[in-house]
Amino acid sequence: MRPNDKPEGAITDIELANMRHNINLLRSQIKSGTVDGKFLARQVDNLGSLFDRLDLERKQRKNVARFEALYNVSRVIGSSLELQTVLNQVMDAILQLTGAERGFMMLRDDDGGLQVRAARNLDQQTIGGDEFKYSRTVANQVLDSGTPVVTTNAAEDPRFAGQASIIAQSLRSIMATPLRARGNVIGVVYVDSRALAGLFGDDDLAALDAFAAQAAVAIDNAILFSETDQQLAMRVNELTQLRRIDKQLNETLDADKAMLYTLEWAARLSNASGGYLGLLEGEPARVRTLHRIGTTEDGKYAQSLDLLYPQSMQVVESGKAFLGEDSGEAVLIVPVRREQKVIGVVVLKRKGEDLFTDDQRDIVERVIARAAVAIENARLYAAVQAADRAKSEFVGIVAHDLKSPMTSILGYADLTLIQGNLSDRQRQFLERIHNTVKRMEILVSDLADISRIESGHFFMEEIRVKVADVVQALKDSMQPQINEHKHTYHEKIEADLPDLKTDYYRLLQVLTNLVSNAVKYTPENGTITLTLRRINDGKRVEFSVSDTGIGLSKENVMMLGTKFWRAEDEFTRGQPGTGLGFAITRSLVEQMGSKITIESEIGKGSTFTFSVAAHP
Repeated sequence: MRPNDKPEGAITDIELANMRHNINLLRSQIKSGTVDGKFLARQVDNLGSLFDRLDLERKQRKNVARFEALYNVSRVIGSSLELQTVLNQVMDAILQLTGAERGFMMLRDDDGGLQVRAARNLDQQTIGGDEFKYSRTVANQVLDSGTPVVTTNAAEDPRFAGQASIIAQSLRSIMATPLRARGNVIGVVYVDSRALAGLFGDDDLAALDAFAAQAAVAIDNAILFSETDQQLAMRVNELTQLRRIDKQLNETLDADKAMLYTLEWAARLSNASGGYLGLLEGEPARVRTLHRIGTTEDGKYAQSLDLLYPQSMQVVESGKAFLGEDSGEAVLIVPVRREQKVIGVVVLKRKGEDLFTDDQRDIVERVIARAAVAIENARLYAAVQAADRAKSEFVGIVAHDLKSPMTSILGYADLTLIQGNLSDRQRQFLERIHNTVKRMEILVSDLADISRIESGHFFMEEIRVKVADVVQALKDSMQPQINEHKHTYHEKIEADLPDLKTDYYRLLQVLTNLVSNAVKYTPENGTITLTLRRINDGKRVEFSVSDTGIGLSKENVMMLGTKFWRAEDEFTRGQPGTGLGFAITRSLVEQMGSKITIESEIGKGSTFTFSVAAHP
């Protein structure tokens, strides 16, 4: 039946018109004193029948309204998953169904009691203040018993008449029923009227109970969605935090910073007031405190974490976190693991009665699992750096100590050659000694430079340098080698170049190395070209050394500058060299604020380019 259709057996307009006519006749008879008894009896019977049919019609229309409200509740189930929207819509539908003055939707809270989540009136308005009061006795009875309650006049109902809320609020008609979902009572639907008694009957309660069953499904789905949405938001936030931690840890190779970041994040995410991070050291192993944050005491054993917190060694041995209480404070101890081996512990603490939760332990364990890799990598990097520094220092010491004996050998060889009276064979041996010591001097000098560069003890003395002085010194030193290989040497120098701001001897060393390499790796009768020009509006001077030599492959260009590396081809191996010269040259150029660019093609030659700052 549609809402506007008349129910079956409904009173027609003709019947109503006849009844009015007959009543008017009776009124006239009464006034004239000529009442027909039989006619009166017939009209009374007709009127009673009419009232019965009116009552039936009212009930039928009420049922239609109930079905319509049930349909609306069913629509609510699929129309929204936002909890408050669902509660308000269901409450409005129930008020429309029952004709109640007010309605309350109550859900169980974490303590098992009831919390009002929606309070509405018949005008679909949210109510508050004094109107927010209701009979807690009725609501709690429904919650505890799980059975619906209806009273036509609570003030006279022996079950509730003595309750303060009933008397104070002059409550009359009350109806309440439980909300059930998945076999559990999750709340209560409560409606009442303070003005009318007898508003609700058993059929109204049955209808409300049916609607509550439908509403409970919608409400439970909304609750589940809300909880899932909250959990998802928490997980997303957690992943965001972990991503920030990963980024921060990946940005450093400093072990101390990595450990401090780890401790700070662990304390922040677990809401700890302070904490320690310690690593295993010594034999037998002890947990030495490396970092501390927050409200931690500087006690007698502050540097021995296993003495400050004996549970630390239990965590180390078991590999499992400790969650509990120690000396009136909540304590969480989590192992720092690397490749299934415990290398340390994180201790978090806070004062008060609130212990750390399992969720807090889980997030701390996840943070530390990520950080353990960064901490171990940083420690390994520090060890490699220390070994590299030790190697550089050793090389520097050896290079320094070799200079004196080489100078002595070279001096005695030269003195012997000067004195004469030598056979050709003896002179040949002495010249070999002289040449070998010279090559050793070059090698030792290169090793000393590499050692100073790597140890950070290499300094450049920037002075005002004239371009012509450097170019002439380079030509004077390299011309014999160029002539020996029968090469042609060209200079392409732009006119009026500015003076340079650089270390004269280091610039000459760079150019000498580049030209020397060009000479060595170019077959006889090649061409070596030095080009100088302004760049960057005259703020820098660019140097280029080109040759027509054997060239380099792309792979060899990438390897060039690796210490002690030399190309494998026969021509290269036939030339003297240590594989250190270009590594030093590149470092010197970088110290000058530039980089060497390389253009090379096998069989056609190479060009090496860098720049130097002009003197302001």
